Amino acid sequence: QTVEHGFPHQPSALGYSPFLRLMAIGTRSGAIKLYGAPGVEFMGLHEENNTVMQIHFIPDQCQLVTLLDDNSLHLWSLKQHGGASELREEHRFTLKGPPGSPPSATQITAVLPHSSREVLYLGTESGNIFVVELPSFRVLEDRTITSEAVLQRVPEDNCNRRSCELVEALREHPKNPDQILIGYSRGLIVLWDLQNNKATHHFLGSQQLENLYWQRDGSKFISCHYDGSYTQWPVSSDNRQPEPLENTVPYGPFPCKAIAKIYWQTTKNGLPYIIFQGGMPRASYGDRHSISVIHGSQQTAFDFTSRVIDFFIIFSSEPAAEFDDPSAMVVLAEEELVVIDLKTAGWPAVHPPYLASLHCSAITCSHHVSNIPLKLWERIISAGSKQNIHYSSMPWPIDGGTNIAPDPPQRDLLLTGHEDGTVRFWDASGVCLHLLYKLSTVRVFLTDADPNDNMNTLGEDEWPPLRKVGTFDPYSDDPRLGIQKIYLCKYSGYLAVAGTAGQVLVMELNDEDAEHVVDHAEADLLQDQEGYRWKGHEKLKTRDGPVRFEAGFQPFVLVQCQPPAVVTSLALHSEWKLVAFGTSHGFGLFDHQQKRLVFVKCTLHPSDQLALEGPLSRVKSLKKSLRQSFRRIRRSRVSSRKRRGGGGNAAEVQEANAKFDQDTLQEMELAPVQRKIEARSAEDSFTGFVRTLYFADTFLRDSSRHCPSLWAGTNGGTVYAFCLRVPPAERRMDEPVRAEQAKEIQLMHRAPVVGILVLDGRSTPLPEPLEVAHDLSKSPDMQGSHQLLVVSEEQFKVFTLPKVSSKLKLKLTALEGCRVRKVTVANFGSCKTDDYSENDLAVLTNLGDIQIISLPFLKLQIRYPCIRKEDVSGIASCVFTKYGQGFYLISPSEFERFSLSTKWLVEPRCIVDMPEVTSNNHVHNKSGMENAARKS
Repeated sequence: QTVEHGFPHQPSALGYSPFLRLMAIGTRSGAIKLYGAPGVEFMGLHEENNTVMQIHFIPDQCQLVTLLDDNSLHLWSLKQHGGASELREEHRFTLKGPPGSPPSATQITAVLPHSSREVLYLGTESGNIFVVELPSFRVLEDRTITSEAVLQRVPEDNCNRRSCELVEALREHPKNPDQILIGYSRGLIVLWDLQNNKATHHFLGSQQLENLYWQRDGSKFISCHYDGSYTQWPVSSDNRQPEPLENTVPYGPFPCKAIAKIYWQTTKNGLPYIIFQGGMPRASYGDRHSISVIHGSQQTAFDFTSRVIDFFIIFSSEPAAEFDDPSAMVVLAEEELVVIDLKTAGWPAVHPPYLASLHCSAITCSHHVSNIPLKLWERIISAGSKQNIHYSSMPWPIDGGTNIAPDPPQRDLLLTGHEDGTVRFWDASGVCLHLLYKLSTVRVFLTDADPNDNMNTLGEDEWPPLRKVGTFDPYSDDPRLGIQKIYLCKYSGYLAVAGTAGQVLVMELNDEDAEHVVDHAEADLLQDQEGYRWKGHEKLKTRDGPVRFEAGFQPFVLVQCQPPAVVTSLALHSEWKLVAFGTSHGFGLFDHQQKRLVFVKCTLHPSDQLALEGPLSRVKSLKKSLRQSFRRIRRSRVSSRKRRGGGGNAAEVQEANAKFDQDTLQEMELAPVQRKIEARSAEDSFTGFVRTLYFADTFLRDSSRHCPSLWAGTNGGTVYAFCLRVPPAERRMDEPVRAEQAKEIQLMHRAPVVGILVLDGRSTPLPEPLEVAHDLSKSPDMQGSHQLLVVSEEQFKVFTLPKVSSKLKLKLTALEGCRVRKVTVANFGSCKTDDYSENDLAVLTNLGDIQIISLPFLKLQIRYPCIRKEDVSGIASCVFTKYGQGFYLISPSEFERFSLSTKWLVEPRCIVDMPEVTSNNHVHNKSGMENAARKS
């Protein structure tokens, strides 16, 4: 496993180092991830798997501290090893109270790493502040700031014990490191002198405190409160009791939600930026997740589609600088990262180069295409850049560290299909998974939502001035729009996508916006068979007349399967201009050049009632499903009695075959690594479900003439082969494509067929369509005899062509019910020499193992554990690449990338150097450890 792409699942904490220019994200599962310039990524995992509550970088160091929800502190360091930096956990520590003290006495609520880099101040629920030494985490008991000591300096009116409970915030004075500001949750704020161990000022807020922020020059600080207000407090040099300068409720006068965090940023033009989280009117906007930015007369409340975890502002961190001059706001929401450019008028969002919200609409399928030709790559990027015009052109502001990984050797695309009918094209060449282009299929159909609706339109006098930001939008207008299968031909630029309601769209790339009519064709897979009634969802209604499409992939034909069941398999042959599609009812072939249906084949078995339910039909009641079960049992008994009594020739043959299967299986001496394969009944539900489709130019009728063919494999272990007659190019539009069924193979054990492959005379898999024409592959060997490889869930079987006689087979090992889930041909290149490479099968099983099996002799080469067998969705989402890498979802928002190849490896390799520390206006004591680190 090499790198994780996407957005961390369930983020819980955010940290930023202006010194290193690195950002850290912690998650509820105890992961910690650091990000800098694109390609600079680090990951650590706390052994405890507890939620990361807070992350704090040690000032001017390559170190950070995390606080977990079990109250433990962990010190992490970036250390150089083998020419690259690594993130390592150095120490862990749990604050212990005196014997018999309650847990609240040491429950940490606030952490302040001091600028001396020697100590941490830890505020607790009890109101005491403990001081621990770095890096040893030794508690300096003589420096503890107790609530009793604080109360001695507070007037007697406020001198009750409860006013010092729960330390909400600790902030170091920006100009004087000997003073820290302590904020207690009940509103009391104290300025504490560390040298003389006493309070110099106290400030009494009337509301529950949420957070504190110092102004840059240290003359004022801001407190924000539970009632949606914030207050400015002056800090005088004498010891007069300070009065608040101003108390503001930005969205009052009605009750407002708490302001959780606030920034007050100074600028050269004198107008400050006031940036705060929350504070919305409770009654009308209490459910909004907002951060407001106020600059003079400009005010915008950025409205996020998921809960805000935390945010920070990137501003001038030079100690000599007079003003903050903020440049960007970085917001970690629960489902995405949003960066706002504060320098550009209108405050546009910045397009992130990593941490993509893959699940902005739920991912329903994936498709990987290796080695994209430069021309197609540039055209896709051009189409994507037209969609990104509303993004800021600002360079990515989090740019710490240096990426030292080699440049990717080729251009790779990962396409993800989504529930809302979109397909996203990701640059999967390197460490950063970056969005290139988004395609929507919605415009072809009539849905409840109007594509011209804009969520962001705001009236001039709208208050509060909300503006939607971010791309996360989990709500689909219609679940039938979901994309189920994708096939892209990288040579011709043809793209086929198929969906949940039987829709198959064929598209081609157009560099300009265009308006045209999408041709429609229907494919009736039941072929008017009697006794079947579809109980699932209806097909999607299509738009009449011309439809306007933006530059990019534009549909020119829609094939609608009837019944409109989920499309379960898809194949495209761009040289023959044919597209094949399969559902749980059968499969069909469509000529997208002549826009004509070539044939359909129904694969339903008489007992396939389930295939007519549809995935979106209403959940049946228990009574109904029980009743159906009993009917099915009764029906199967009657039909078996009929078969016994009917005496028909076919029935007798079938019964004899089944008995023979059983007897031979029992008599077979199984090798110790192989297991018995259960023969399945033809009445298992969903036997007609088409699992795989495959085009091949091979010998199907006789060994002297090869012809185009289409192969289909079903859930019931049946393989159909059709001979195709494709007219030559000069008569392609005049003569129809003809198809004729040539073969039907029934696997004895009836296991679902998951893969079909034809090997040429050199035992090499046939090249992709147009691959030979583009000089990217040798022509297939048509002199030697071809072989057919059929991969079922339970075994691999090689047949000779054209006779289809069994030649070789490999049964899956393991007694624990191992099944093939995914199979693909992978090309493994040698990392020592460019002259050698071999084709093997990469196989993923239901146990999460990956097995590499040689071709054509079907010898198991190696087996790796990869995905946990309990992670069913991870196994279902796995997609292999052509060169021995793969991706699978470890959460709805993250792909784990893995490599089976020593040659093709994409992983972060980066270095973080210690920048020179610019001297501040106060001197730090440099510890021996730090000097040693400098020297190294």
